[in-house]
Amino acid sequence: MQRLVGLLKNKYFLSALAFVVWMLFFDKNDLISQFEYRQQVNRLRHDRDFYQKETDEVNRQLQQLTTNNSALEKFAREKYLMKKENEDVFVVVKEAKKED
Repeated sequence: MQRLVGLLKNKYFLSALAFVVWMLFFDKNDLISQFEYRQQVNRLRHDRDFYQKETDEVNRQLQQLTTNNSALEKFAREKYLMKKENEDVFVVVKEAKKED
């Protein structure tokens, strides 16, 4: 008990303790902020990977559309409902289930 009282009277220990408490809880870069920054970085890395995969897929599709005429025709028919002159296009739309 005497040792604890002596330690609490030591000005160097108190200033070091105050410094540690300040850095852990009250500073601009405290522990909570660092944890949030790390989560944000991980989320941004995940988004970056997702968009890189999407970009690669779109570039692959673009390459296929520019080199393959049958793929271009299929794309135009499916996405833009284009047709040849002597054809009719029927669009089948599924109705959403109505909940009472």
